[in-house]
Amino acid sequence: MTPSRSIVRLADITRADRERVGSKAANLGDLLRAGFPVPGGVVVLDGADPDLNEILRVLPGERLAVRSSAAAEDLADASFAGQYETILDVRGLDALRAAIDTVRASALSARARQYAAARGLGGSGGIAVLVQRMLAPEAAGVAFTADPVTGRRDEVVITAARGLGERVVSGTAVGDEWVVRDGAAECRRSVETVLTRQQAVEIAALARRVETHFGCVPQDMEWALEHGRVYLLQARPMTALPDVVDWTPPEPGAPRGAKRSVGYWLRTFRLGEWLSDPMTPLFQDWLLERLEDGLRDGMRETTGTVITFPRAVLHGWYYSMAGPRPRSIPGQLAHAVLESRGRVLPVLFNALLLVNLRPDLADRALLRGLAEHWRQDLLPRYQQLVAAGESAVETATPAQLFDLVDAIGRRAGVYFWSLAIVGGSAWKMEGCLARFVRKHLGGVPGADVQVLLRGLAGITLGTPPHAVQSIDWYWPTLGLQAEHATSSERRARLVAERETAEAACRRALVNRPAQRARFDSLLEVAQRYATIREEQARWFTLGWPLLRRAVLRLGEGLLDADTPGRAEDAFFLTRAELEHPTPQRLAAVGHRRDEWQRQRRLVAPLELGHPPRLLAALM
Repeated sequence: MTPSRSIVRLADITRADRERVGSKAANLGDLLRAGFPVPGGVVVLDGADPDLNEILRVLPGERLAVRSSAAAEDLADASFAGQYETILDVRGLDALRAAIDTVRASALSARARQYAAARGLGGSGGIAVLVQRMLAPEAAGVAFTADPVTGRRDEVVITAARGLGERVVSGTAVGDEWVVRDGAAECRRSVETVLTRQQAVEIAALARRVETHFGCVPQDMEWALEHGRVYLLQARPMTALPDVVDWTPPEPGAPRGAKRSVGYWLRTFRLGEWLSDPMTPLFQDWLLERLEDGLRDGMRETTGTVITFPRAVLHGWYYSMAGPRPRSIPGQLAHAVLESRGRVLPVLFNALLLVNLRPDLADRALLRGLAEHWRQDLLPRYQQLVAAGESAVETATPAQLFDLVDAIGRRAGVYFWSLAIVGGSAWKMEGCLARFVRKHLGGVPGADVQVLLRGLAGITLGTPPHAVQSIDWYWPTLGLQAEHATSSERRARLVAERETAEAACRRALVNRPAQRARFDSLLEVAQRYATIREEQARWFTLGWPLLRRAVLRLGEGLLDADTPGRAEDAFFLTRAELEHPTPQRLAAVGHRRDEWQRQRRLVAPLELGHPPRLLAALM
């Protein structure tokens, strides 16, 4: 029987019918005609009053799935995923009528209209309705022909769960995750264990065929596995796919295009821990340089010399090599020992080994003195410099503003060296305490390192006005409006929990005096340095409101009647361009801002390469 004009068989549809039947049905009809395993179905055209008996004659005795199919749906820049209703397991005339009405009504919902408006899409809001035979799958899910996180086009990423794929699509099921590359399948996450390796390869092969059919455009494919056969339920172009980029750092000191590095690099190491986004041009070119100058000053003051740790900027993201350049270590150490007359050796030994083994000895040998130097000298000098700058910034000349930023940035770098050495030791001390607790107090209720380091006296809770989400000065500091104090009741609860845990640990060790003494020593030093770390970190960004105001004042100086823009444009210039602006240099701001926004969408790896054996043992 030939369906009426209000109903079109899926097998009769091509991509040319998209405006009439919607993108989803046009894609599936085209795939079905090309021999892909698509369940049969029909499309109820927009506005039509269909003969439901006719639908059931085309799909006799079937359980049905009723879904939307709009012309603006399943596009590369507008998937409309989750905006329209899908009704599953529909049986009988009344249920079918209700399902079609529900799907049509969802096109007029406020949610769908807002989604369309945000993407500049208009239209009446009507949709065609796709009715298909509903499968009874053992497993179902989605497959992406490019990694949606990294953008890699040589991987198919499959998510699979038991039963219906709606559990995965809607997010109610995490599912298993498989990655297929070059015909080899690897299970990256096993939650429900629903696929064999061969089935994952088969699903990936189907996804690649779909991608090829649609002009090699990366696809987001929904699939289902029924009685061992893979069915194709939906295919659409992937949206918001990140750019494919190379995350291999250059060889330190090598010219552009030279041999690539094989070192070990971290994104959240040293200053990178404070950079949650790619860097803006002015921060990278100016403040980062002053911070690193100060960091070297602090190292030289403490050790008598400087050992360089290479950094790299990849697509705007900061990376630091987690150790000196391997081939340079012997030479740098020999030079450092001679230059510092041996003073460097205790610092390196402490930083790399002693704190991990005997934090109490590291405290007495070196760290206690460095902590006092921070408290008595570094912090007051930093505070005084910032206070003087705050009183002068609004009346300073451009030349004075440049000098002010140089001075504050370099002083903050010196401060950061102390935070890295003294405050950074707190993590190693916490690790020592954690190992002791696991080994000797594993069965003691409340014996938790995090509890033992809570509610410590001297830690000021709440958010200071100079707190930052990133040390890139493009971002405003949190400001006074973010200030919030922790209630006395909550603090009292944390203190009570800690004291209860301490008492339980000591009772458990009452008949083991050597271990009791070791616990007390580890606990005391870990708690003291946890307090120091929090206090040091709290004051590190004290100068950031002043630094940002100085840049904005320089940016305001760029603006006149002939130079449209904003003071914030200064963050997308270099220091030299800010000091000597030209119309051509200012014209580059828009492009750089767009490039920075593109870099922000990249998923930057946390680490590159593999840690050396010694470093891995100490981390």
